[in-house]
Amino acid sequence: MSPDTLRAGASEDSIAEDRGYRDSLTKIEPYGIEHIPDVERHGKPRSQFFLWFAAGMNFPIVVLGFSAAYFGLPFWAAVLAIVLAGVTSSAGMGYLSSMGVRLGVPQQMQGRGPLGFIGNLFPVAYVNVFAGIGWAAVTVILGGKAIALLTGIPFWLSSLVLMGIQLGVAVIGYNLIHFLQRILSYVLVVGFLFITAVSAVNGRIVNDVNTAAKGFDGVGGWIIFFGWFFSFIVAWMPFASDYSRYLPNTPGNRRGAGWATMLGNAVTMIWMGVLGTILGSTATASDSIGALKELMGPWAPIGLCIVALSSFTQNFLNVYGGAISIQTMGIPVKRHTGVIFICIASYLVALWGQAGFNEGFTAFLNLTAYCIAPYVAVLVCDFLFGGRRTERGLRELFDKKRKFEWGFVAWAAGVVLSSPFWMSSIYTGPIAKAFPQIGDLSYYVGAVVAGLVWFATYRLRRLSGREMLDRAPAAQTL
Repeated sequence: MSPDTLRAGASEDSIAEDRGYRDSLTKIEPYGIEHIPDVERHGKPRSQFFLWFAAGMNFPIVVLGFSAAYFGLPFWAAVLAIVLAGVTSSAGMGYLSSMGVRLGVPQQMQGRGPLGFIGNLFPVAYVNVFAGIGWAAVTVILGGKAIALLTGIPFWLSSLVLMGIQLGVAVIGYNLIHFLQRILSYVLVVGFLFITAVSAVNGRIVNDVNTAAKGFDGVGGWIIFFGWFFSFIVAWMPFASDYSRYLPNTPGNRRGAGWATMLGNAVTMIWMGVLGTILGSTATASDSIGALKELMGPWAPIGLCIVALSSFTQNFLNVYGGAISIQTMGIPVKRHTGVIFICIASYLVALWGQAGFNEGFTAFLNLTAYCIAPYVAVLVCDFLFGGRRTERGLRELFDKKRKFEWGFVAWAAGVVLSSPFWMSSIYTGPIAKAFPQIGDLSYYVGAVVAGLVWFATYRLRRLSGREMLDRAPAAQTL
């Protein structure tokens, strides 16, 4: 498709010219939210496996597994929850990644289609900018604490060093991130194999239900535990296409990117989650980093080094995705300027939130996922049935004059009608409070409601007044 075709009728530049980026590892990425021109498409689908495998080889997932002891879950029940959550949520990530190959734009830009420009600001501003800053802070807290325990230097300094390195990589952008994620995949797999081996030797597997556990709630506890792992991947979903949008748009690449993304997420989700479950059932320390140090014994310095190194693999993506979010909101800044803002904000949040980390982490994870699940449901419905895979459908993503569309109503309905099921230390809905034994069903209720409202409205006259997109299968030419 030609640049002239895409620019016609759009109210902002919908595709950039050839800027000679290709596969350079040293050139600062010149693209942001623009549609990536065919001449700049490069890479192989397997790159998605390494990118997400490295990102998942990270301690926040271990933190989630650590909480199995809080709910009094036997080992087998915890593993079942982790496997089911890992496979189902990773399949969704895989599909969203394939959408990036097809459309060639970031995931959040795709939200402008069904929600409209102003409608898309609400989930992007709260969920994605907030999530980019928050997740980056979470990972810096874990890595900074590991370095502080290892070296004795103050947390403010250890976290500043981590954030400075992550800033440099994210500024350079897409190609360097993919390159480093591939290298770190090999390094971290050796490191976490070592941690797993030591934990298996020193740890123990508890297959008895602990009814005296502080958070014991029977099946409800299992559902909540499952939901935490499910929501971990859900929180990544608004960024899935960001890292596949440069791949050449071919059927083989779309399938390959989907499978590679799914496997990269699922394998590490299951591995790190089970490792966390062993740590939580064995150590006496009240936090996951302390538990790792206790269980590793004389090998603790090596384990802490691995944790610190792993903080890079997630934060490269966190700060990069957060910068894309800022551009998606229409703020006229370059991508690398957005990276600098996200890094500074994340560092300040990390300094503020380093105390009481575990409770704050789960509360943060829940609140973002409550809003992301209906957002993703609307994106997928629009992509499959809304005519988005047409040239005009792609061109619409850059039309700021479309303020609202029915997709915004669907997203808002999903968020609002799922709120009675919310279960968080910040807010617990009336249904969740009255029936705690059913666990946290918010993610699933929100996604289903958003999908139903989208289907109920997508044939109505569009809120923007624009002509309907061609939804015929033959017209889906992208």
